[in-house]
Amino acid sequence: MTLYREDAVVLRSFKLAEADRIIVLYGRTRGKIRAVAKGIRRTKSKFGARLEPATVVHAQFYEGRNLDIVTQVETTQIHSTFRSDLARYSRAAILLEAVDMASEEAEPSPALYKLLVGALGELDRAGNPLIVPAFVSKLLKLEGVQPMLEHCVHCSSTTGLVAIDLSRGGILCDNCRSGGFMSEEARVAMQHVFDGHVRHVLDTTPEHVADELESLATVMLDQHLERRLRSPKVLHQHLQSE
Repeated sequence: MTLYREDAVVLRSFKLAEADRIIVLYGRTRGKIRAVAKGIRRTKSKFGARLEPATVVHAQFYEGRNLDIVTQVETTQIHSTFRSDLARYSRAAILLEAVDMASEEAEPSPALYKLLVGALGELDRAGNPLIVPAFVSKLLKLEGVQPMLEHCVHCSSTTGLVAIDLSRGGILCDNCRSGGFMSEEARVAMQHVFDGHVRHVLDTTPEHVADELESLATVMLDQHLERRLRSPKVLHQHLQSE
């Protein structure tokens, strides 16, 4: 069997047999990895919390026929605030699920890995809800489906832009509208993200616009992935209970 080492983010895990887990990770150079962590559910497991979702690790694997095997794990980023802040953890779960759903095995994207690690680190540090829509916008750009925001995608009007529909390619005017409502403030903020001014958006966007962008981000993710993610529902329920 071939031995390799990889920097990776843990996306999710699930039980296998009595004491093992299958771990799904996104690696810097290999993309999505599915591997078995043997004995991880035992009390004396040397891996333990090192393979919790959202943890960034440097790990060693043996290549297997169907699943690789985790043999060593070093934690490089823990993101400890996620364990005590449900809102941050729920937003992190959206990022992890989005990458899991958008990626395929043996199709690495170092840019996507860098985007995910950066977004998780910023979310852990500041908890800004705008991190989710900024991440989704960058993900769509990497996927080659960046929505047009400068003029109506149907009639090319630059006025009265009031809705966004990813299936039609972007922003729509009042006469051509379909999809979800999008305010002018949200449109401008999203365009800034696409233009590379993420820090400006994180620092200056009002709370009501952040809420709008976060809702739009999950809708656009569902449209792009052609399936509804589970994580946004958990976040919505938490925010409703506050």
